[in-house]
Amino acid sequence: MKTMHNTVPEMTPDAPPAPAPVRRVAWLRTTMPWLIRREIWEHKGMLTWVPLAISALLIAFVLAAAVMGHGGTIHFDGNTIGGKDMVIQLGDRQKQAAVETAATVYPVGAAVLYLSLAFMVFFYSLGALYDERRDRSILFWKSLPVSDSATVLSKAAIALLVIPLLVVVVELATSLVILAIMLVMTASKGLNLAGPVLSHPQLWLAFVKLPSLVPVYALWALPAVGWLLLVSAWARSKVFLWAVGVPALAMVVLFWAEKSLGLALNAGWLVEKFISRLLVSVMPATWLMADGLAARVRDGVREGPAAISDTLYEASWAAVATPEMLWGALAGAGMIAAAIWLRRRREEG
Repeated sequence: MKTMHNTVPEMTPDAPPAPAPVRRVAWLRTTMPWLIRREIWEHKGMLTWVPLAISALLIAFVLAAAVMGHGGTIHFDGNTIGGKDMVIQLGDRQKQAAVETAATVYPVGAAVLYLSLAFMVFFYSLGALYDERRDRSILFWKSLPVSDSATVLSKAAIALLVIPLLVVVVELATSLVILAIMLVMTASKGLNLAGPVLSHPQLWLAFVKLPSLVPVYALWALPAVGWLLLVSAWARSKVFLWAVGVPALAMVVLFWAEKSLGLALNAGWLVEKFISRLLVSVMPATWLMADGLAARVRDGVREGPAAISDTLYEASWAAVATPEMLWGALAGAGMIAAAIWLRRRREEG
């Protein structure tokens, strides 16, 4: 018969701790999603309303332009063409080219959202660790059983993955609406391209290509996000001036040393490959400036919209293997590690 004495050890909480791999998996499945949801909740205005507001403005502008231009006229060589009764007629080859262009280039219609992505990542990273010290909420968050590493890594994940993925989704949805407006407008002029455009494979490949480039963006933007988080954890005030002023001063010193002191520094190369990465890397597609990629993209420009799209996509993934991407990612990881170290020691308001 089993005695009470023998059953107590099985119910006591003093069980041996789980192995380290099990703890890491549990941390990724429970703590990290909670921290990311907390960041989204704290920055709900910037992460949701800013891209949605820009999307609404773009759609309203295109819709207004389509309605106002419905009865417009074109003056060419002394003649007036257009009006409400204008009919667009294209040959088969011209129609095929128009379909390929519309199905391939339509994401460019809302490309201004990618500019907002750069600003969102920049200012989010810059204030991520400074704001919690300024309003002293860091004292509350440090009272929770969450490590500094988990907190800083969750903020890096927001900047490198969540914001880019959110902007890509909004951008694709906005581009589709703009494309639909353009198709309706051309259909009203006698040129119905809806069927061929909607059945073109390039239209739907964009839903695979653009989200799949988010990891490329994360690796390329890592040095900039790492630098901004480091400044955000270190600076006691004026974080913007520190974040922008230090790289700008380093550029001035390099050019001054090269021109005035005659040092063989190749300041332009150093600025392009190292210092500018601290600020410019948050802009999407700047990874195409890496060595060897510009010529590859230039060769694909002559082959039509679909070939250009494929070339840009392949060149983007080819950038992952460049030394600029790999060394930049290592430097960014090092700066994030330094930001974690600083957060453990900075609690002042």
